[in-house]
Amino acid sequence: MNVSALLDKQSILIPLDISDKTDCIQAMVDALALSGCVTDKSAYFEAVMNREKTGSTGIGFGVAIPHGKSAGVSKPGLAFAKLAKQTDWDSLDGEPVSAVFMIAVPEAAAGNEHLQILIAISRKLIDEEFRDKLLAVQDSEELIGLLQTI
Repeated sequence: MNVSALLDKQSILIPLDISDKTDCIQAMVDALALSGCVTDKSAYFEAVMNREKTGSTGIGFGVAIPHGKSAGVSKPGLAFAKLAKQTDWDSLDGEPVSAVFMIAVPEAAAGNEHLQILIAISRKLIDEEFRDKLLAVQDSEELIGLLQTI
């Protein structure tokens, strides 16, 4: 899976200065709309927030992967935010989040594609060297180069 192909420079937010998880999710939904993946921001935002209610997408290691399946998504997309300050995400390890990937998938294609993207990113995040590089990215080119290793 070519994860970096799902990114658009408009959906890369480095740094993102937000006050909380909800603000982060809204900013990333807006970025995915700018990139053309999200056609109905409110429907997609609601899908992501409903997913958050079922359990935190803060997977640990300072990373969160919020995601949602929605008819408000026209094509699969990925957004990334490196947060200006660590933010509480109710993460599984209890630690705040510094980096966020957001996965957008059309409702009709939700099952397989959504899981493939989530698995590809999650597998790479197990690698401490990859995580360190991810948390140190300074711009979109650096991020895309790093994600091409997935």
